[in-house]
Amino acid sequence: MNEQTPLPRPERVRKPDWIRVKAPTSEGFAKTRALMRAKSLNTVCEEAACPNIGECWTKKHATVMILGDVCTRACRFCNVKTGMPRKVDPLEPQHVAEAALQMGLEHIVITSVDRDDLPDGGASQFVKVIEAIRKASPTTTIEILTPDFRNKHEAAVEAIVAARPDVYNHNLETVPRLYPMIRPGARYYASLRLLETVKRLDPSIFTKSGIILGLGEQRLEVHQVMDDMRSADIDFLTMGQYLQPTPKHAKVEEFVTPQNFQAYGAIARAKGFLQVASSPLTRSSYHAGEDFAEMRAAREAKLAKASAKA
Repeated sequence: MNEQTPLPRPERVRKPDWIRVKAPTSEGFAKTRALMRAKSLNTVCEEAACPNIGECWTKKHATVMILGDVCTRACRFCNVKTGMPRKVDPLEPQHVAEAALQMGLEHIVITSVDRDDLPDGGASQFVKVIEAIRKASPTTTIEILTPDFRNKHEAAVEAIVAARPDVYNHNLETVPRLYPMIRPGARYYASLRLLETVKRLDPSIFTKSGIILGLGEQRLEVHQVMDDMRSADIDFLTMGQYLQPTPKHAKVEEFVTPQNFQAYGAIARAKGFLQVASSPLTRSSYHAGEDFAEMRAAREAKLAKASAKA
């Protein structure tokens, strides 16, 4: 026979009901997308195929991704394109600030691709974006989600902290054992040190980190990550379900139930985090504005309680 037998397609695990979301169709979604296109801005909502994009964009919440849409890394959980990025856009900071003002944002989240090709890893662009938002919309609180600035994180973090974002987020993503397979370009303890550096330089800045579950991690490994985060004085922990973007990415080893996410969340709160978000659909910037307000209130209550005891 000359006909070739077709290769079987890789089996993909069917999503459970609790992880499914409706396709975005609202007018608010369309307006947010139009504004992002008009300002030539990228969003991690689109590039990472976030399941919450319909809900967030309808509410005019968007996480802007600066420094282009091409990443110099190739993490096996991430849907962002890999390759050689374009030159940094000098107009990007002003465009982000204009978008924040036009959307009337109380809270904005700024993230980026990894830019290992740049001498500072892109830190100076974060600084320019923060400064532009402060000038255009001074009441908007600013949360940044940065890469690890591999081999240059001290200088990069110093520059960004000096610009005083309200929240500094950097995700650990998974447990140390899985780093060689899931996040091969990064180092677990280097990421922890980055967040420790933020707190050392300015304890008033809230720090935040997150992990995705369902990649094959064990329960006690997750507990250890929580302990490591608390040792680094991280204020806010997010935990969400990993979803396989394409068959080329790491497969889903487990769909963690909502009940197990609730249990993880309870343990994290007992370990002393100011804020915890733990559910299948939780992502780093999901409900970020509401969570920031709650975290700030929790800190104020904690300080008031300590003052009363003194």
